[in-house]
Amino acid sequence: MLRPRRRIIKKPRRNHNLANVEEISPVARKYWLQRYSLFSLYNKGIQMDEEGWYSVTPEAIAIRQARRCDRWLHRGWRQCDSVRKNCSTEYIFFLVKFEGIARSWLSIYGVESRIHFVVGDFLQQASSLKADVVFLSPPWGGPSYKNVKFTLDLLKPKDGYSIFQIVLKITRNIIMFLPRNVDLLQVKELAWLSYPPFPLELKLEINLRVYLLLMAMIQIEENYVQNNLKGITAYFGNTARASRLR
Repeated sequence: MLRPRRRIIKKPRRNHNLANVEEISPVARKYWLQRYSLFSLYNKGIQMDEEGWYSVTPEAIAIRQARRCDRWLHRGWRQCDSVRKNCSTEYIFFLVKFEGIARSWLSIYGVESRIHFVVGDFLQQASSLKADVVFLSPPWGGPSYKNVKFTLDLLKPKDGYSIFQIVLKITRNIIMFLPRNVDLLQVKELAWLSYPPFPLELKLEINLRVYLLLMAMIQIEENYVQNNLKGITAYFGNTARASRLR
């Protein structure tokens, strides 16, 4: 049985300055209190809007995800802190309002010259894109995602199966960041989409071999920060095997 790997990431202790807490809405306040786990350089002038507080990935998790790409691509691709090592990364944003905020983050981390932004609809442009690895973190629908058993059809703007199939036309090396309460059986089903169906009339032992091969092409990791489960990262294709690369 494929079991999620548990990854616990400790964050440094910080003294929270509550001077501006009155300016934060009740919905975003809990995320504001975690601001130093979201951005280690928060005090350097990080800007954030209401939606950004509950949409941004904690920095330690993002760095770990980027390191998996680093092991696969061997390019020193480590989020903002080490993108400066021979990496040109293209981001496509669904919402234009995020571009200015994101550019300010890159300036603070000193990597604005290494990132190329394309403001537009990723799903509309996917057919013309080429990439070695695609990282997906589709909108979860806001903080309310925690109140239900999260299924892939709740992802926006299309269901998770449709988004995954669109990206498969670009590459089979996919990393997907999902809610902590996502249906893991559905996530594992995505591995079957990575390869064409095989005849059911094949012998059982051959079917089993194919099944085991597919399971080797997916790795599910639980992402913890300070012993709190923050999300699930699913690695497909060669990124699932990159953890064994040195």
